[in-house]
This record gives sequence, structure tokens and C-alpha cells, in this order.
Amino acid sequence: MLTSTANVAVILRAFHVLPTLQTGRNGSLRCISSRANAVFKDAKSAEFLAAVGDKESLSLLGGLPEVVVTGRANVGKSSLLNSVIGRRDLLFTSKKAGRTQTLNFFRVGSHPGRLVVVDSPGYGARGRPEWGVLFDHYLETRKQLCRVFILISAAHGMGATDEAMLSSLNAQIQSLDSTCWTLQAIITRADALKTNGRAQINQIEQDIFRIAPTCLPPIVTSCPSKGITFGIDEVRKSISHACGILP
Repeated sequence: MLTSTANVAVILRAFHVLPTLQTGRNGSLRCISSRANAVFKDAKSAEFLAAVGDKESLSLLGGLPEVVVTGRANVGKSSLLNSVIGRRDLLFTSKKAGRTQTLNFFRVGSHPGRLVVVDSPGYGARGRPEWGVLFDHYLETRKQLCRVFILISAAHGMGATDEAMLSSLNAQIQSLDSTCWTLQAIITRADALKTNGRAQINQIEQDIFRIAPTCLPPIVTSCPSKGITFGIDEVRKSISHACGILP
């Protein structure tokens, strides 16, 4: 796996990610964004708002623009969102699939907040029909929703459940006159790829555009507990842009 410090530049160039690199005190390298997003600077102010498990409770929340993240169970949603929000343990992470069982709302920005990030239950073998019903209702009725992010694992590629979800989201965008949200894919765990990683990423990108022509260009990310993180600032910018905070 290309995770050693010596291979950092190779990884970043392979995925067209070129942040500024800075050497830490222990000799390790860390990525410094060339355009820090002020919305996410005050990470300590981010907070959990609510866990929603039924349609009726959705109406009790609202006011701020929202983005929602979906993906196959254990694709790395919680790890990615912790990195995006800037808090190591705001969202609970687990190697066990299916731990997220409700729509979980997190406010970003000091009170009263700038936007809300929503973590949804994973789909696939560990998913449950009732989770899908709640998620579909949220997509169809949530006026605050600005963008749906679907996560695809770089290591596993496009699975059958990923194809089904992408196709469904693409169909909703095309068929619902009142749809005001956009769709974008995020490719996770790119650090797990070997030397042919660029070819694997290219294949995933081709699959995404074949299945969902309305999908915005995917963002390639990596947020390991130890090692180089990249793509997170691009996700932050995308969220801010979708929510109307950045032009």
C-alpha cells in the first residue's frame, strides 16, 4: 500500500491532489490547504443536533441548509465526516457495519450555525428496509436539502447496491420537478489502493457517469487514522458551495 511518507508525493500526483505539504516535528508530512474554508475553522462549535428515526420527527428540525451523506455500510462515512467537520470523535466510528441506524444531524459553525451535515444509515447487506423508507422520504420532502453525497469505496469499487442507489438518485433528479438538490460522489479510502490506483479510480469515475449522468465530478479522498489526509478541503468547498455560502 502507498501509505509511507516516501510515497506521499506519488499518491497526491496520482489522484491529481496537490495541496501544500508541511513537515511536522516528527518528520511526518501533513497536508495544508491552500484555501482554508472559514465555515469549518471553528471545529469545536460543531455539535450533534438530533437522531431522527421516523418521518414525523423531521419536521421538528430545520432552518439551515443541509447536505446528506449516503453510502454502503462501512464505506467510511463517519471517518470522512469527522475529518470534514474537523472533530476526531464527533461521529462514532466502528469497524462493524450498520451502526448508524437513524438520520443524524450535525450543525457546523458557531451558534446559530452555518449549515447542517446529515449522516444517513448505510445501505447494502446490513441495511434495513425501514431505513430506506425514511431516507427516501427525506429526499422527497426536505426543502433545506442542497446536495446528496454518495460515497464509493476506492478499494471495493462500484458494487451492485452502489449502482442501484446511484441510479435511483439520478432518476429522482430527472423526474422530480421540485428537486432542488444536486448529486455528487465521493471516492473514499484512496490510500488503500496499490500502484494501479489511478486505473481503479478512472474505472469508478466512468461507472459513476455511466450510471448517473447528473452526478457532479467525484472527489477522491483519504482520511486514515494515521497517514496523509487529502480531498477533505475539496469536500468542504463543495458543501459550502452547495449551501450557498461560497460563490
